[in-house]
Amino acid sequence: MTEPKAPAPGYDRHMLEALVCPLTQGRLRFDAERQELISEAAGLAYPIRDGIPIMLVDEARKLEG
Repeated sequence: MTEPKAPAPGYDRHMLEALVCPLTQGRLRFDAERQELISEAAGLAYPIRDGIPIMLVDEARKLEG
């Protein structure tokens, strides 16, 4: 017997669309594969941990390129 998979974290699409980059106040793009919110203008990727967007510049990953 196999164990059931843990459910994927639920996202409120409207909540994600309402968020903006705290640095630039610009729009964010959701990267489902990496579970991040991307700010192209700031060159940062904000992580989503346990379904919660971490909107802190110090926690963001710098985009390469």
